[in-house]
Amino acid sequence: MARAKKKIVNAASAEAFRNAGRTVTPIPLEEEASNSYLEYSYSVIYDRALPDARDGMKPVHRRILFGMHQMGLRPDHGYMKCARVVGDVMGKFHPHGDSAIYEAMVRLAQDFSLNTPLVDGHGNFGSPNDGPAASRYTEARMDPLAMYMVGELNENTVNMIPNYDGSLEEPSVLPAAFPNLLVNGAEGIAVGMATKMISHNLGEAVSAARMLLAKPKVTLDELMTVIPGPDLPTGGILIGMDGVREAYESGKGTVRIRAKADIAALEGSRGRQAITVVELPFAVGTEKVIEKIKTEINNKRLQGISDVIDLTDGNGIRLVIECKTGVNPEALLNDLYRLTPMEVSFGIANLALVNGEVKTLGLKELLEVFIAHRLDVVTRRTQFRLDKAEARKHIVEGMLIALDNVDAVVKIIRGSKDSQAAREALMAKF
Repeated sequence: MARAKKKIVNAASAEAFRNAGRTVTPIPLEEEASNSYLEYSYSVIYDRALPDARDGMKPVHRRILFGMHQMGLRPDHGYMKCARVVGDVMGKFHPHGDSAIYEAMVRLAQDFSLNTPLVDGHGNFGSPNDGPAASRYTEARMDPLAMYMVGELNENTVNMIPNYDGSLEEPSVLPAAFPNLLVNGAEGIAVGMATKMISHNLGEAVSAARMLLAKPKVTLDELMTVIPGPDLPTGGILIGMDGVREAYESGKGTVRIRAKADIAALEGSRGRQAITVVELPFAVGTEKVIEKIKTEINNKRLQGISDVIDLTDGNGIRLVIECKTGVNPEALLNDLYRLTPMEVSFGIANLALVNGEVKTLGLKELLEVFIAHRLDVVTRRTQFRLDKAEARKHIVEGMLIALDNVDAVVKIIRGSKDSQAAREALMAKF
């Protein structure tokens, strides 16, 4: 009975379509799946995963900073609950999950994730070992460096585009007064491609941009005299420069990062020594190292360790690995580099959006895109200020005329019955 009823309903629906003058066009499943997947891929690549080479921002990061700028959360403003910021950004500019927005906001505030954090966070924003507190517990405002990213927005420096529902406008790119993509790096997984860009020292990146601006035909070797290599927020030591130069030249390469450790006699012991780790590779926490050490000890691949003590606090990393009596600490340290995350590889893939196209960029190309963007921003800013000054020019000229003929102006105003009559009389006279 149920099946018969369903057939009647389907027949009635088809009849309704025919009566409305509409036709149903059959589409092959392969074609529909292909078109839908291409649309999805485009959305992920351009709206989520890959940064713009000009400001180094993905849409979510750009919208967070713009939203905070619109809310007035400048460095001299008090902190505001992150939940409120996330809600405002989600409702106005980024119609996706609040957890994704908060995760992106947290990363902008973490000094172990970015060389130059752009959000000033107040509360528990996590550590390399632990995640952050919920958005209802944390507060934030813009970091002073973030003002260099958004400070010129009100001077027609970039194109504004409609938000997702057309009720508001948002910037297509931020003015970005420093090469953020080079300084803070980026990471994202799109459909069929991924980007993983390493971070650099702010001062070195700005010096390289100035060198290229002064000498457009500068060579890569000359650029590397001012920006010799990456500079990661958690420190560490780069092993070998071949991978660095390859990445700077082609946009792809692999570098090895090693923890920085000191060897010294253990206090209060009889000749025993300890390895003290003070810097770790990027995205490696002390808990991950300790867990791997315990695993290797249990597998009998790592020997000579009597204890591992984590003394890390707000002042920095301090992981003490105590050696057994008679153990050579240099040999043990080499084993730790080989068997634990105290030495890792970082695969660089400089994929970014340039004029709406996905491109792999070397060091010089990254700087060229940024400089071209800044030249456009400064040109538009200058034109905006010129137009503003010219718009006020006639007012100033009128005031000068009034000052030169102050007695006549006062006489006309007093002799007029109202402001409109005075305005017409002054315009007719002067």
